[in-house]
Amino acid sequence: MRHDEIKEVGIDDEGSLYVVPSTATFPYIYREAMQVGWNQKENRLFSPKPREWTYLQWFQQIVSAVKEQGCLLEVGKRTKWANVSTEIQTGISKWSVSE
Repeated sequence: MRHDEIKEVGIDDEGSLYVVPSTATFPYIYREAMQVGWNQKENRLFSPKPREWTYLQWFQQIVSAVKEQGCLLEVGKRTKWANVSTEIQTGISKWSVSE
């Protein structure tokens, strides 16, 4: 299984979570049928706007979908955060370390 550091985690203007891998691309992520999409223009994965799930749960879903495609996404020291509260950053970082 290949590894890729996450370049950026953010929440867009519509409230959807997105994850930017450093090098990997996932144009066929929709095939995993996990409600995770790939924005070809922005080179990033995205989730629907959270309704019942939290941002942490959507982050976990994105990472799980990518894992189904043979790649482990990892939060690193160089990961940037865009429009993500400290609380959400902490939750994602703690989960990523324990995973």
